[in-house]
Amino acid sequence: MITHPLKCDVVIFGGGVAGLWLLAELRQQGYQVILIENDQLGAGQTRFAQGIIHGGTKYALLGKITASSEAISAMPAVWRDCINGKGVVDLTKVKILADNQCMWSTAALSSKLAGFFASKLMRSRTDELVNSQRPEIFQNKKFKGKVYKLDEPVLDTASIVSALAEPHIDAIMHSASLPQWQSDSNTVFNIDDANGQTWQIQTGLSVLAAGQGNAAILDTLGMQQPQMQLRPLKMVMLRGALPEKIYAHCLEANVNPRVTITSHEDAQGEIVWYMGGQLAEEGINRSDSEQVDVAKKELAAVLPWLDFSKVQWACLDINRAEPQMEKGKRPDTSFIAEQQNIITAWPTKLALAPKLAKDITEKIIASNIKPTAAGKLPAFPHPDCAVLPWQEEQRWK
Repeated sequence: MITHPLKCDVVIFGGGVAGLWLLAELRQQGYQVILIENDQLGAGQTRFAQGIIHGGTKYALLGKITASSEAISAMPAVWRDCINGKGVVDLTKVKILADNQCMWSTAALSSKLAGFFASKLMRSRTDELVNSQRPEIFQNKKFKGKVYKLDEPVLDTASIVSALAEPHIDAIMHSASLPQWQSDSNTVFNIDDANGQTWQIQTGLSVLAAGQGNAAILDTLGMQQPQMQLRPLKMVMLRGALPEKIYAHCLEANVNPRVTITSHEDAQGEIVWYMGGQLAEEGINRSDSEQVDVAKKELAAVLPWLDFSKVQWACLDINRAEPQMEKGKRPDTSFIAEQQNIITAWPTKLALAPKLAKDITEKIIASNIKPTAAGKLPAFPHPDCAVLPWQEEQRWK
């Protein structure tokens, strides 16, 4: 069997938003980079994300600024610059689902207090809306809570993947195997592409940005660190007879919103509500039918004037991959660790992908790895982009 040689400065494993964003940044710096993906682009955590570019407001719901809110506060502006063609990567083709989101409080005192504290602490990013300014859903006379506007956009994740991948598709390889390392320095490995061709790739540095897939690649290296934890969610989807699109968090005196709803479209263009928040966190030990029953009760409690009797329901079980934390705590920010010419990275949240790429790029520039004269890459197969889960009809059956 012929083995094709390929030499590059950096190899990135993982074709989600984190890996694709890093690919774009490093190529701008003149590095010869390839990205390797063994599935479709965005097929992991990326396509299951709600597309919310958090700015930290939801982390202030307990009435104090946390490490999470500090780390993520600059992210909406970074993403907006890229969408407007003024940022480090070009996201001008990204579809904006909503320029802003809302937080709403129910009539419950604890929920009102959560909204009050969040609005005071994040005054620059929240405004209380009067009735005429609210989304139509919250203009109903039966609504007794408050509504706050958040300066945090919601983006279509499939269009993010497409916008990042399209200019750099020549550098994205569709693989059919895990890497087989050929040197103790972890700089040479063999890998099979999706056409059955074997490549021997020599690189100065490898970046593992494959989310849950990082664990399998670390195993091929015989590395036990950094360890990974999985934070499961049971998300809920509903479609049919929905009144309008909504992008909003229902507040409670908790670090998580009671429920977070974003709106999307299925393959026929019908509105889909995608529900996360505390509902999804607490639903991991429920069956699908149990979770749907809880979701129905939650919507009846927080939006009691709406009729959901004719909607279709479905659940999505997903895992968020993160660095292992003491007692399984939630990471405050993105994560990178370097050992033996390997950087292992988790953005931990979609919104933090730019920060992760910036941190890795700065680390590489500060190292002894210098850009080579990046020439034309050889031809190899490229992966397609993944379809969003609510557009896969079998999930509704």
